[in-house]
Amino acid sequence: MTEPILTRCGYRCDLCLAYRPNVEADPSLQQKLSDGWHKYFGFRLPPSEICCDGCMTDHGRLIDQSCPVRPCVIEKGLDNCAQCGQYVCERLAERLVVYEEVQERVKAGIPEDDYVCFIRPYENKRRLDALRRSRSAGQGES
Repeated sequence: MTEPILTRCGYRCDLCLAYRPNVEADPSLQQKLSDGWHKYFGFRLPPSEICCDGCMTDHGRLIDQSCPVRPCVIEKGLDNCAQCGQYVCERLAERLVVYEEVQERVKAGIPEDDYVCFIRPYENKRRLDALRRSRSAGQGES
């Protein structure tokens, strides 16, 4: 099992089909992800453009060049949004993924394989909330 790689906004690179090591292991993932993103999030990228080094890299290929979260977190010197005193801000709100909201938007059940491929990697609200809770619990102890 690979070590989790958390992005600035709480997505998981290691689970994302667009993450370079995943694409290199199976290039057919690019088409699968293009279709899945369209189905669940309403946008489509050409499969040839789907390959990302992750936003934790300093000099790499990023799929979302216009992400409002990454520069903010870097500027504040944080690892991710869970550490921010302004959690949840407008920037992060643009990028939040909550399973129940996706399910409501598509008005259908989501097959387990689709959840694993297209939602779980980006389901950041739950992840960031858990990080904040664990950080708060840790600060309460001495």
